[in-house]
Amino acid sequence: MAPVLFRLAHLTDPHIGPLPRPRRRELLGKRVTGYLNWRRGRHLVHDMATLSHIVADVKAQNPDHIAMTGDIANIGLPAEFQLARKWLETLGPSEDVSFVPGNHDAYVRGSLPDLARAFAPWTTGETETPARYPYLRVRGNVALIGLSSAVPTPFFIASGRLGRRQLEWADAMLADCATRDLIRVVMLHHPPQVDAAGLARGLIDAREFEEMIWRRGAELILHGHNHKTSVTYLDAGRSRKTPVVGAPSASSARLAARHRAGYHVFEIAGHLQDYEIKAYARGVLPTGAIGDLGVLTLSS
Repeated sequence: MAPVLFRLAHLTDPHIGPLPRPRRRELLGKRVTGYLNWRRGRHLVHDMATLSHIVADVKAQNPDHIAMTGDIANIGLPAEFQLARKWLETLGPSEDVSFVPGNHDAYVRGSLPDLARAFAPWTTGETETPARYPYLRVRGNVALIGLSSAVPTPFFIASGRLGRRQLEWADAMLADCATRDLIRVVMLHHPPQVDAAGLARGLIDAREFEEMIWRRGAELILHGHNHKTSVTYLDAGRSRKTPVVGAPSASSARLAARHRAGYHVFEIAGHLQDYEIKAYARGVLPTGAIGDLGVLTLSS
């Protein structure tokens, strides 16, 4: 096996705060309940000091690239996106950081234009598609494929959807990257399996995503949304399985072990025909310090 070629850090769900004071005309529709939830206590769930410590630890691991899989905002305000953009800039140059949005970023339909403009440098791919997503970034022997599952939803619904056209382009990207002997890492916000997050919070077209992975394969899938570490698998052909790894919120202030703030580091070696992926969890320890949380066992 070749030496480590690529070190990838995965952060998700930072929910950057504090929430800027919205204008009255911005508090229309679903944003009203989101704002009230923030004021009533959601702001206590995410801690920006903890997030700063997590980011410092990420940088100390010296990753080649950082994947940030969404929910960078809370109710999709334009002012939130400006704060979040400044935070994203602290992670490193945009060519070394990839972003895909979450449901809190596409909170209402009016959020979408500002969302696209604010984070364009972190979602710019190397191949043109009719829309911004999916995008493809090739770094060494690794192909980073960013998908957007972020769509505006009704009150009390946090589901996601990729859509037929995005899935068709992603299918083509996966196939092309395989012919180029690239190790394929897929990034999206929602967990991509059927029933992985419940009807009101899951990926609506998860079955179509699963079928795409069965046809084309992928070597690693990263997601957020559930605010906890998880390792599951999707079938990728008759004899292979693709690890699907969810990460906790990078800013969580919760004390329960499964919901403490954290992130993951992946060491990717080799090439598509002979590769190895090692995974490690880091985050808040029982002492409150940031440190090693152990190895994530992956099989393929």
